[in-house]
Amino acid sequence: MKTLNAQHSKLADTHYQLELLDKLPEENPLIVPFDEMLHRSGMRALKPTGIDILQVNVGKMCNQTCKHCHVDAGPDRTEIMTQTTMQQCLDVLIENDIPCIDLTGGAPEMNPDFRWFVEQCAAAGKKIIVRCNLTIIVANKKYHDLPSFFKKHHVEVVSSLPFYHADKTDRQRGEGVFAKSITALKMLNEVGYGIAGSGLILNLVYNPAGAFLPDSQHSLQAKFTQSLYDEHGIHFNELFAITNLPVSRFLDFLISTENYHEYMQKLVNAFNPKAAEGVMCRNTLSVGWDGFIYDCDFNQMLDMKIGNGKPFHISKLDMIFLANREIATSQHCYGCTAGAGSSCGGEVVK
Repeated sequence: MKTLNAQHSKLADTHYQLELLDKLPEENPLIVPFDEMLHRSGMRALKPTGIDILQVNVGKMCNQTCKHCHVDAGPDRTEIMTQTTMQQCLDVLIENDIPCIDLTGGAPEMNPDFRWFVEQCAAAGKKIIVRCNLTIIVANKKYHDLPSFFKKHHVEVVSSLPFYHADKTDRQRGEGVFAKSITALKMLNEVGYGIAGSGLILNLVYNPAGAFLPDSQHSLQAKFTQSLYDEHGIHFNELFAITNLPVSRFLDFLISTENYHEYMQKLVNAFNPKAAEGVMCRNTLSVGWDGFIYDCDFNQMLDMKIGNGKPFHISKLDMIFLANREIATSQHCYGCTAGAGSSCGGEVVK
C-alpha cells in the first residue's frame, strides 16, 4: 500500500481535506459546525490550560503503511527532523520546565538522531513517552535492542495494537503485523515492560477497524488483558481507546467506503461537553518535523498552525502568546469530543 502522498491523491493536500470538512454543515444541516457546538455547550472557545507535554513528531518515515494513519506515514516519506530542531525542542523543555516529551512519527525510531534525542531528554530529567508501532523492533537487527534502550532511559512505551486477534489487526495495519507485534511485546516483557512492580510502563492503543466509535476503554482493556495473556502470555499496563479522526488515510477510507457523512453524524451526535473540557490540545503542544508548532497532532497533519496560520517555530516560542491563544478547531475536532472523549492517552472522561 502506498501513502496518499505517493499516490498523488487529492487528499494528500491538507487544504483539500479542510475544504471537505468545512463543507459538511452546508451539505447536511444536522451536522453542526464544531465552533457552534462549543458555543451551545457554554464554551466560547477552547483555551489552553498550560503546557504539560511537548509532543514532537520526529519524522513521517515509517516501516508500515496503516489504513487508518492520520499522518500518512510510510516508507516513502522522507520528512525527518534534524538534530538542530531536536536541540531547539530540548531547549524549550528545559527553559520552560515542561515535564514530559512525547515522541511520535511515523516510526520515531527511524530518525537517525532518535537515540541521541532520547538520551538528552533523559539527562535533562524529563519523562519520555515513545509511540512505538512494535513491528519496528523486529523489522531489522539494528532495532532489536530497542527494549533494552528504552529500559535504560526509563522510557514509557505506548504501542498501537488494533485488536487482540490477527485478522482485524492485519486488515488495518498489513499482513503479518499481528505476529510481529506479539514478538515485539514478548521482547518488551522480557526486559520488564508491563510487568507488575518493574516501573517500566507499556501501554497499548486500540483504534476501531471501521467507521464506528470505540467501545468502553474499561471493557476493551479487560478483553485485551485476558486474551493477550491467555493466548500469548503477554503483560501490559493500560489500554488507550482512541477514536479515529477524519484526517488523511482514515478520511480516504471513509470516503471510499461511502461512510463519510454517516461517521461524521455519529461523531456530532456523540458530542460530550465534558470531553471537550479535557481534550489534549489544552495541555499539549505539538511540534512538526520541521519545528513549526501546532495545537495538536491532528491540526499538525491538517497544517492548521497556531495563531490563525502564523508560522510559529519552536526556535522562537512566545509563551505569553501561547498561554492566551485560542485553539484552532474544525470539524475533525468532533473525534476528540465524542462519547468519553479521545486523546493520545485514551478516554478523557473517566
